[in-house]
Amino acid sequence: MKKGLIKRKIMNLFLEIDSYYKLSVKGVTALFRPPIYFKDLIEQMDYIGSGTLFIVLLVALFIGMALSLQISAEFAILGLRMYTGRVVGISIISEIGPVASALVFAGRAGSGMASELGTMILGHQVDTLRVFGIDPYRKLIFPRITGSVIMLPALTIIADMTSLLGGYYITSIVNNQSSTVYWDSIRIAMQSQYIAAGSIKPFVFGFIISSLSCYTGFTTHGGAAGLKASTTRAFVLSTILIIISDFVVTKVVLFLFGYSV
Repeated sequence: MKKGLIKRKIMNLFLEIDSYYKLSVKGVTALFRPPIYFKDLIEQMDYIGSGTLFIVLLVALFIGMALSLQISAEFAILGLRMYTGRVVGISIISEIGPVASALVFAGRAGSGMASELGTMILGHQVDTLRVFGIDPYRKLIFPRITGSVIMLPALTIIADMTSLLGGYYITSIVNNQSSTVYWDSIRIAMQSQYIAAGSIKPFVFGFIISSLSCYTGFTTHGGAAGLKASTTRAFVLSTILIIISDFVVTKVVLFLFGYSV
């Protein structure tokens, strides 16, 4: 009995992975097949970009301030305060900035995508699109995936700068350290492996969040309870895969740059 249950769960898992793969491929390949719904793409970019900007700025500012405050306090004991900018810069640009932005993005934009698409599925609006000869993958999935892959890196860059400014405020204004030393230590620390990691991750995270959110939205069933479950599932799965893919990308980047880790 248990073996049969485990076998069914494994089969269901593989079926879900296959369905997710097909949805993602159809959403991405829509870029190469007309018609392309640029108006929907712009609308999604506005929703997931400008709509998420304030939350990302707020979170990034206080992350930068808190990180700088903690590091300054610890380095003061060791007499290493002049290295605060170096550690803050590396941490934010290669790790904390991309991950924090992605988590905020998943909570705000990803959950919104899953909820919106789930509502359309339950209301049979997607079936209506098919009746009128409109491919729902081109109309609904492509703009959300592409918009996320474009906007999350932009949001991450803004978040990184905001966090560094927050660190500057704590380091130079509150703790009265040299602002020149702070910015110079960040500049010197910005080696290619840190910039590469911080640049690649937002694109990976954007695709993961948008494709997973679209998939959970498209597979919604069971009325209001099903919609609630899909929205929650979108955020939970996105969070888990963000953390896992963060480790994987970091490992690959360090390997490519010759670090034996």
